[in-house]
Amino acid sequence: MLTPESFACGQWIAPGAGAQQIIGPVTGTPIARAGDAALDFAAMLEWAKTRGGPALREITFHQRAKMLKALAGYLDSRKEELYALNPMTGATRRDGWVDIDGGIGTMFLFASKGRREMPEGQVYIDGEIEQLSRNGTFLGQHIAVPLQGVAVHINAFNFPVWGMLEKMAPALLAGMPCIVKPATQTCYLTEACFRMIVESGILPEGAVQLIIGRTGDLLDRLGAQDVVAFTGSADTAMKLRGNHNLLRNSVRFTSEQDSLNAAILGPDAAPDSPEFDLFVKEALAEITTKAGQKCTAMRRLIVPRAQLDAVAQALAAKLEDVKIGDPADKATRMGALASLDQKADVQAKLAQLKAEARVICGDTAPDGPGAFLAPTLLACDDPDGAQAVHEIEAFGPVSTLMPYDDTAHAARLANAGGGSLVASLFSHDAGVARDVTLASAAHHGRLYIMNRDSADEATGHGSPLPHMIHGGPGRAGGGEELGGVRGVLHYMQRTAIQGSPDMLSAITGTWVKGSAEKTGPKHPFQRTFREIEIGETIHTDTRTVSLDDIEHFAHFTGDTFYAHMDEAAARANPFFPGRVAHGYLLLSFAAGLFVQPDPGPVLANTGLNGLSFQKPVSPGDSVAVRLTCKRKTGRTDSYGEVAWNATLTNQDGEQVAEYELLTMVAYDRP
Repeated sequence: MLTPESFACGQWIAPGAGAQQIIGPVTGTPIARAGDAALDFAAMLEWAKTRGGPALREITFHQRAKMLKALAGYLDSRKEELYALNPMTGATRRDGWVDIDGGIGTMFLFASKGRREMPEGQVYIDGEIEQLSRNGTFLGQHIAVPLQGVAVHINAFNFPVWGMLEKMAPALLAGMPCIVKPATQTCYLTEACFRMIVESGILPEGAVQLIIGRTGDLLDRLGAQDVVAFTGSADTAMKLRGNHNLLRNSVRFTSEQDSLNAAILGPDAAPDSPEFDLFVKEALAEITTKAGQKCTAMRRLIVPRAQLDAVAQALAAKLEDVKIGDPADKATRMGALASLDQKADVQAKLAQLKAEARVICGDTAPDGPGAFLAPTLLACDDPDGAQAVHEIEAFGPVSTLMPYDDTAHAARLANAGGGSLVASLFSHDAGVARDVTLASAAHHGRLYIMNRDSADEATGHGSPLPHMIHGGPGRAGGGEELGGVRGVLHYMQRTAIQGSPDMLSAITGTWVKGSAEKTGPKHPFQRTFREIEIGETIHTDTRTVSLDDIEHFAHFTGDTFYAHMDEAAARANPFFPGRVAHGYLLLSFAAGLFVQPDPGPVLANTGLNGLSFQKPVSPGDSVAVRLTCKRKTGRTDSYGEVAWNATLTNQDGEQVAEYELLTMVAYDRP
């Protein structure tokens, strides 16, 4: 008998006398007791806000990313302990891979995003500088900083590990402590993973806490700096979202809830096409994986009217061949639903669907005590006149076929679900893909377009990837999770700061044009990553650009564009006064002016960003460069990236070009 414990204020707290008994979905017998612990929710919030929050905000985004990477590695080293518990939830090893390895992989991904796409500081810069005054002494900048409250994560029963880690990773990267509340039915698997997190010792004290059981008055205690992220049913989401305290304090509430996702077989996908086979293959996987208990599962299969029977026959043949049974058995293809109550709920919803749809296969429950249910395929011959198939979700291995007449009709049927997490299209016709996208993208959080070209590498209709947003409008909850850095920003406050260049530079840790420049004791290319300072600047000598230079560059490179070689043609161009220097010639001369050639800490030039040319350079003009250290970003244990603002001016002090140069610089001297 498992007894999963809560973790509050740094202490493990056992279930109380009134703990709920958890019935195993495989055996139909009790497997755990959970909940009813005496938790002080006020103390938990205080613990998170006074210990976890300050500790996380004190370190940089990159330090938090390294922390996530270490934590993901630790969980990965112990994941077989989680797989040992996984069959008790009714899930097969393949199902568990989506949950366990998927959750760990998500944490790894956010660690990588944090190192590569976020600054090595505590302020995230959102967008470019806005010049609010004529002379540039008053500027604006949008930034994002961590909220100073607590992230409360309320998760569903179907993904006890991934559901926790996919919310925890972006919140911790943002700098917010987390209080995790898993669904009680599968909380023992969440608790096992959470216990590993605590035992790792990687996170600062107060960064994470765990509630097994009810949340009591927790939501009534939250304020404007807190966030609630919920995954579950629409009914529960509505109840939570309507909490008077959350409304009064404008507490951020993101919701990912049930969704009648659709899959469309394109009009070009005949039974002998690769797209037809892909559609049947993915529909089979979506109906049977996790016994259909996925928020992204295909609930409505929208196919050309002429192909309805062919799809029904092909898919039914595969569904009837699925082996159902003990998920610990390697031969089992589909395990049990998460609980006996869940099985009863699916059967009740199935009865409502059968009022509008006929049974193609399934709709049976194997003998025995467990929460097993055969994969079931229905067909609704009149989806335009139906209601239940577009409103009722049987959260199990159930899907409904429905015919369409043309592409516009297919999109209307997909949209009839009232908003979904994902809709898919199986077609090799780019015109169909564009039409469906324009007609239905507003109704779905993600569009998965599949055909023979991407089939070998595609991740599947039902896979929410941490790179892409996971959420959807309307019925799906209106929220967005994941999406790389977008998911991190849910836990941060976007603020507009206004002031002088020096003020903005000091706040963001990034040099802003017009702010103070610094002069180092020697050429910056001879200084290590640690020695170079933000704002460190060199002003180069000038170099005159001759007509011989322009012609030599043209013949040497092969770039004999008329603006460089034909005086009359160049004068006829509205942008040029006559023959002008190549833009890339100016870049080459700029490098020759600011580069220090001796071996030193600079290891490589890795690229440039934002190149723009403001004014042409004619033969006889001269150019000079101002090179300023704009920002510094650590990359590995031995070197970091230095971004330089390079500005080229002519003999009259007019700016002719600007770009951002990227160099990799060693922390120590060679």
